[in-house]
Amino acid sequence: MKKHNFNPGPAVLPLPVLQEASQAILDYNRTGLSILEISHRGSDFVAIIDEAISLTRELLGLSDDYHVLFTTGGASTQFFMLAQNLLNEGDSAAYADTGTWANKAIKEAKAYGSIKVMNSSKDKNYSFIPKDFSGIPAEAKFLHVTSNNTIYGTQIHQWPEVNIPIVCDMSSDIFSRPIPVEKFGLIYAGAQKNLGPAGVTMVLLRKDMVRTDLTHHMPPMLDYKTYIAENSLYNTPPVFPIYVCMLTLRWLKQLGGLKAMEVINQAKGKLLYDEIDANPFFKGTVAVEDRSLMNVCFVCDNETLENEFAIDAKNAGCINLKGHRSVGGFRASIYNALPIESVQVLVDTMKEFARKKG
Repeated sequence: MKKHNFNPGPAVLPLPVLQEASQAILDYNRTGLSILEISHRGSDFVAIIDEAISLTRELLGLSDDYHVLFTTGGASTQFFMLAQNLLNEGDSAAYADTGTWANKAIKEAKAYGSIKVMNSSKDKNYSFIPKDFSGIPAEAKFLHVTSNNTIYGTQIHQWPEVNIPIVCDMSSDIFSRPIPVEKFGLIYAGAQKNLGPAGVTMVLLRKDMVRTDLTHHMPPMLDYKTYIAENSLYNTPPVFPIYVCMLTLRWLKQLGGLKAMEVINQAKGKLLYDEIDANPFFKGTVAVEDRSLMNVCFVCDNETLENEFAIDAKNAGCINLKGHRSVGGFRASIYNALPIESVQVLVDTMKEFARKKG
């Protein structure tokens, strides 16, 4: 039976990417060496990372005003790393609290500066995206937001209008749609949702955000200037994850870029949300205007129904649908590489469940 993988991360990867990467594990580009064995300072890998950077610039419309960096440690490392790099002693920043990961970022940043939590939807179990940013302190160096909240199924669809740079955790929706790049001073994203396998993190850093006046010690591996100076090759980087990221970026370009990807994602989201809204046995958990096109959260009226549907979904090949413990129910992660055919199987299973119970 074909499996339809709705895992929130590590997530499904495009089949053509998996096929090419699997061949490269045995013999990369007819070199007689595995991609796992080549030198990160050799011409073969330098060409890979250079192409990944070039494709990133092309797909996002990044100008030369931005650095494209590859780091490790996931977004969780960036929570403190960005604060270390962007805040000096006495500096302040504004943060929006829209979910678990935003809250973790706030806690880490407080060790490096004065953090103003602008707004929070925590009292409503993060079921909506707060939109009032009128109280940002004049001295704030940046506003930090999380573009998509994987646990709760909310997503920013209208970017804040502010007069300071936006720093954004885009781990779960980067490359899923076009973005107004000029609004952002820094974007970071763990690869394991839309970009590649776990193990590498992308950082897009505007050049005017680089601090040369930091008074605290910066370990080289946590200093953005190290990655800038060494083209992310200061030490041995995660070679294979970066290679798979490059292949995924190629795949995105071949599809037609981010505008084409956005159309596909909107179609997948509409298909599933329409069924949730029409089916009497399911209901969504977040404000309609803030619904995520990456992580669709929904519940049944009671635990018995949820257990029964979970069995039906598994029997249909739909796996990894269990919702996070803080929300319950189901979470269908429909990232870029998940085909609409998989969403249709889930929708058909929901329809059949309603028919049986009705």
